[in-house]
Amino acid sequence: MTLYLGQERSNPLIDEIVNAKPRRIIMNPGAENSALAAKAEEAGIEVVEGCTLVMLRTGQF
Repeated sequence: MTLYLGQERSNPLIDEIVNAKPRRIIMNPGAENSALAAKAEEAGIEVVEGCTLVMLRTGQF
């Protein structure tokens, strides 16, 4: 899952995002959310802070 929403908009969605059980959440610049990251990691979901476009370009995606 790639996250582009800022913390203010993603906070109400934390439970829904975690319950969707993505394998990984990529938090693009400006979309970092420590509360979401903590809950996701608790649920065994990998959390990455980085730019999806850069990750695609460098083969990290």
